Amino acid sequence: MDSVSKAAVYLSVCLSVWTAVSQAQKLSSSPPEDSYPLDSVPRSLVEALESLLETPDNSISLSVEKKASVIPRCDVGERCAMKHGPRIGRLCDCLRGTACNTFFLRCY
Repeated sequence: MDSVSKAAVYLSVCLSVWTAVSQAQKLSSSPPEDSYPLDSVPRSLVEALESLLETPDNSISLSVEKKASVIPRCDVGERCAMKHGPRIGRLCDCLRGTACNTFFLRCY
């Protein structure tokens, strides 16, 4: 019985390695999903993208100016706030999973 179980384990390992290799070959030989032929894209979408590319730079710069007010990110241990009398002003926003300690004014 012991040799039969060893043979079954060996066979299952060989089959799993073979399927992994064949899946890797299939994925590497298939074209990427984000490369669509131009014929499959709706004409209205193509026209909308062309009109967006033809817009003057003035309209695009307004959206960039609005995003300039975003508070930058700071790493753990960096100063994230500054004390102005009784008030605390934010210098930067701490990364995800961390918070700004209001006593030490640093991300922890």
